[in-house]
Amino acid sequence: MFKQFAASLTFLAVLPLAWAQTPAPANPTVRLRATIEKVDATSLTVRERSGEVITLVRPAEMDVSEVYPLSLADIKPGSYIGTAAMPQADGSQLALEVLVFPEAARGTGEGHRPWDLRPDSTMTNATVADLAAAPTSVPGGQKLTLRYKDGEKTVIVPPHVPVVSFKPGKADENVLLVPGARVMITAQEKAGKPTALRVIVGRNGFAPPM
Repeated sequence: MFKQFAASLTFLAVLPLAWAQTPAPANPTVRLRATIEKVDATSLTVRERSGEVITLVRPAEMDVSEVYPLSLADIKPGSYIGTAAMPQADGSQLALEVLVFPEAARGTGEGHRPWDLRPDSTMTNATVADLAAAPTSVPGGQKLTLRYKDGEKTVIVPPHVPVVSFKPGKADENVLLVPGARVMITAQEKAGKPTALRVIVGRNGFAPPM
């Protein structure tokens, strides 16, 4: 049952992290993109995108955030965003999704690094330094200049790409964490059991795109 979880832990242990050159921790965290199958007061059973069903411990202190949709127009100069993207031949990044961080979360995970949404995808958390219309090859999109403490990236955001933000969901977790809900879970093995540390969940079937 925990084969995919164990494999993911192994993957993260060898993944080169752009922000650190130190050895991976003994129990690294792992991201699971899944759909809730069953939930009770102490556990979450989910079907991961690979198809594997995994049961995780649901600790009382587990953080819950609700992800909700925005529009492309909600990305402003000065916004602090995170974007999963695919590197392009010209050195730019083609966005797969954009997360507009709440102001209280500005600075979270700043930088550019590998990501696991798709093979070879990246994640850039940075401030929008400039915003313009995308090239004519991406009509209706936006061209973002993202600036972070160690560099800068150009990101092209097509008009169909999901743009989201998040807010605290702990107070509504019994409404949000229901069978059929789409989730992204940060998990870690604790006392030999997969344990959910944080859940990002969409309401009414909305899927976290990151």
